[in-house]
Amino acid sequence: MLKQFKVKGKSVSCWVNPDGFGSHGQSLVFIHGSGGNSSVWSYQYANLYKNFNIAAVNLPGHGQSEGDGEQDIGVYVGILKEILDVLKLKRPVLIGHSLGAAISLGFAAAWSGEISGVVAAGGGLTMPVNPDIIKGFLSQPDVIMDIICKISLAKANRPVFYDAIRASLAEARVDVMAGDMTACSKFDIRGELDKIKTPVLVICGTEDKMTPPASSEQIAAGIAGAKLALIEGAGHMAMMEKPDAFNLAVKDFCASIK
Repeated sequence: MLKQFKVKGKSVSCWVNPDGFGSHGQSLVFIHGSGGNSSVWSYQYANLYKNFNIAAVNLPGHGQSEGDGEQDIGVYVGILKEILDVLKLKRPVLIGHSLGAAISLGFAAAWSGEISGVVAAGGGLTMPVNPDIIKGFLSQPDVIMDIICKISLAKANRPVFYDAIRASLAEARVDVMAGDMTACSKFDIRGELDKIKTPVLVICGTEDKMTPPASSEQIAAGIAGAKLALIEGAGHMAMMEKPDAFNLAVKDFCASIK
């Protein structure tokens, strides 16, 4: 169910368990990617909500959350801290995709003791974005979104998921999407990896063209004890394209940190 929470006086929407929220032994907090919303995790919470406390967050300016979005990962990290303080879930596992992966890793570097793990999906130690893409959102958003939706998916999966992803991005404000991309373009956590003291699982589709497997391999190699799961036949949207493999990797990771 979608529930509204007041965070610093603004409404933040999260998908949470329809019942029993807070009663399970482990908690998962999902953070979407650029211009996205909590619906991108539908294959996860439909499968996992009976066994975990789940909060799929809509960042400010995304989904039904108030606000204008941000242009800096560090600011988003601070906002996530405020959201977690309101949710009152004990040491959750953060599961972030793309922009959300950067936020999750940034949070782990700042507040490792307040979470029990991180799943970074489709991320990187840096996440450069072509400046023309960012400018394109402001001048030709439909063209740019078509390109992004195409390269976000493995070729074989485009007929199944393209329309859903395109419809989701169409709900995003153009300035918010451009801000998210700007935040990614400035992200660089290479100098803070030694601050991450929590277990980390890195997930990437083998056909991810936006954040290729090499980027995930660099995350796993740079963080002590990090695990890497490459999902065959998936692109950048592995959690949608191959949900069974993605969910199994998450469940196995959570079981390993109990």
